[in-house]
Amino acid sequence: MFDVNAIRSEFPILSKKIYGKDLVYLDNGATTQKPSCVVKKIEDNYFNVNANIHRGVHYLSMQATEAHEEARRVVQDFIHAEHAHEIIFTRGTTEGINLVASSFGEEFCSEGDEIIVTTMEHHSNIVPWQILAQRKKLNLKVVKLTDDGMLDLAHLYSLFSDKTKLLALTHVSNVLGTINPVADIIRNAHLRNIPVLVDGAQSIPHMAVDVQALDADFYLFSAHKIYGPTGIGILYGKEKWLNKLPPYQGGGEMIAQVSFEKTTFNELPFKFEAGTPDYIGSTALAEALRFVNKIGMDNITAHENELMKYAMTELQKIPGMRIFGPSLAHRSGVISFLVGDIHHYDMGMLLDKLGIAVRTGHHCAQPLMHALEVEGTVRASFSLYNTKEEIDKLAEGVERVAKMF
Repeated sequence: MFDVNAIRSEFPILSKKIYGKDLVYLDNGATTQKPSCVVKKIEDNYFNVNANIHRGVHYLSMQATEAHEEARRVVQDFIHAEHAHEIIFTRGTTEGINLVASSFGEEFCSEGDEIIVTTMEHHSNIVPWQILAQRKKLNLKVVKLTDDGMLDLAHLYSLFSDKTKLLALTHVSNVLGTINPVADIIRNAHLRNIPVLVDGAQSIPHMAVDVQALDADFYLFSAHKIYGPTGIGILYGKEKWLNKLPPYQGGGEMIAQVSFEKTTFNELPFKFEAGTPDYIGSTALAEALRFVNKIGMDNITAHENELMKYAMTELQKIPGMRIFGPSLAHRSGVISFLVGDIHHYDMGMLLDKLGIAVRTGHHCAQPLMHALEVEGTVRASFSLYNTKEEIDKLAEGVERVAKMF
């Protein structure tokens, strides 16, 4: 059974007091808290298995190498990739998107070609394509949203053309919580031979992901969004694409042979992993994924959906409440809202004084804010360790702040 109190006991920070109040941590969309097992894995690795990997022949190096490559296999199993060498360790979702934009753009894009993104993208899935478009003189096309915060699929498909080289979109919006029908979108894109990159940063903590079932060409996420450490992430790419792409960075493990006349590159996945990898972070990420698997993603999804339903019901009782995004059937992870004319920053700052941690601002999605015709929102984002009692405190806190204004 899903025992939220037992789960919370694995996260020492959740017992912390903020201004004398119990911490209510609802900023999980920005980063999740870390269970004891992940922190202990980091400590154990540094104290017992620390040595640079792949090139050493001594015992510690071989142990560290095996742990790092086992972590790759754990990630492979978690997202159901066909091959372990399709898993590339990066510094996070942002670096992974930059890698694809740089390497894919260099190899496959020419002046006049088109890249499609959507209005709801995080800056990390906009700016790298803008840089590529400027460098290669490409056209960046943007998918509109419907009034209820969903992708306008008719508009999306109307943008497909013989010049379209790639579609890049988020699986789940970090502002609206919109769950995009990526499997259907990918299928339609592939009918036009258009590859699809999916930003999975906001989906991976909340739902089961099967990259083969989705048929995604590229899928990316960050460890710190799913109870792992900061500074490490995953780029999944289909073998056929990764073999075609040129390296993103040079040096270290990505080489096969170097001379001043010519350098040849290593096989997958090492072609995209220049320098010493974060072998401590990779094993900590694997520990986080084992932690999630032990609880069960279906259990996590059900718990979080119940929290979302309860939070939507309670928040909508507050006079002046305006919640952005789609209905519960198409939503995951987050609720972004405004109350009357109260500035989002004022709401967030005063909630903090009550021990309630939420995110305020444009959430690295300024084009979306422009589409919503707001400067920013308050965002409450949920996780497996949150409770209905915390939702009650959020609703009470928001109502208390509203009365002050």
